[in-house]
Amino acid sequence: MDYCRKQLKSDCEQLLSRFQQSDSVRFEVFSEIWREMKFSHIFYGTLSSERRAFSQQVLDSACSFFLPPFTFQIRVGGLYLLYSLFHSQTAEPREPIRLALKDWEEVKKFEVDAAEAQHLDAVYILRQLLHRKAFYFTAMPGPLFFRVKRKTERLPLCESFMERASRPQELFSVDLLEELSNVHEHYERLKTSISSSAGEPDPSVNLIRRDLLPQLRNTVLDFHKWQKQKTAPCEADADGGEGTSAQQESSRRAELLASIKSKSYGQAVEASKARRHRQVEVESAGHDSGPSGSASLGDNRKLSLKARTDENMQLRGKMWKETVSSTSLCHLTTLDSVPEDAPRKFMKFKW
Repeated sequence: MDYCRKQLKSDCEQLLSRFQQSDSVRFEVFSEIWREMKFSHIFYGTLSSERRAFSQQVLDSACSFFLPPFTFQIRVGGLYLLYSLFHSQTAEPREPIRLALKDWEEVKKFEVDAAEAQHLDAVYILRQLLHRKAFYFTAMPGPLFFRVKRKTERLPLCESFMERASRPQELFSVDLLEELSNVHEHYERLKTSISSSAGEPDPSVNLIRRDLLPQLRNTVLDFHKWQKQKTAPCEADADGGEGTSAQQESSRRAELLASIKSKSYGQAVEASKARRHRQVEVESAGHDSGPSGSASLGDNRKLSLKARTDENMQLRGKMWKETVSSTSLCHLTTLDSVPEDAPRKFMKFKW
């Protein structure tokens, strides 16, 4: 289904561009555009064997507009698009929406922002999807294949849908900074001249910032750095599709795996229940074979299996003979202790 990714993306962009022109985030406006474009017919014409794969491809294409770095209005339109596509698909049972666990935080932030701005349509639609278990939480944004190198073509993002993140950098140019510095110096000279002519120092002179331009420049640079750190995970997801590539997260995973391995290797290996009785027998055999003269204490060589078996059989044979002889002697002594000429006592029968 990779051959239709471009067409699906262009159709979704056309729908969302019309929704962007309406300057609204209401679901009623989106549903009117949906019916005018007859967007539910996108599932018609597919074979029965391709319904599930095509539905999954459509939902994946629409889910990309629900996540950053797009504007809030486009993300709301992406949410409405997911809701409409999920209920109008022809696959039975319905194909769920794949959502990576790392993107769940962005979804929760979106819900909080929509609730604070009183956009109850978006909050209701999101909770309806959660209530109907439309999301399928996965470890990775896309499916992984064993020993298959798949390089999906990266489609360019629509710039009109993205937030104007570079607006502060565009406002503060070199010419503007020079003009600000000149105005600030002129204002400072006027203040000082007025205070000196009046004879008394004006307290408003102390309100002038001596380092206004350096502070302004450092603030813009800090914002630009924070912006890069925020947008870097999104670009990494679009390239590889295997989660965020931040160094902190990778180091945490490596430390977690190392701790798990150290704990597993540090534990003592216990014998299974089926082999524990064999250890007892070997140990008992070793203790029994110690007093015998076959193996000296100073000899470090181990006996063979046959020699140990013969030795154990001999020991067990000796023990068996001793027990038999002791029991026979006991029985004989008890029998011999009764004399033959002893009179037998009979009890008289009473009528």
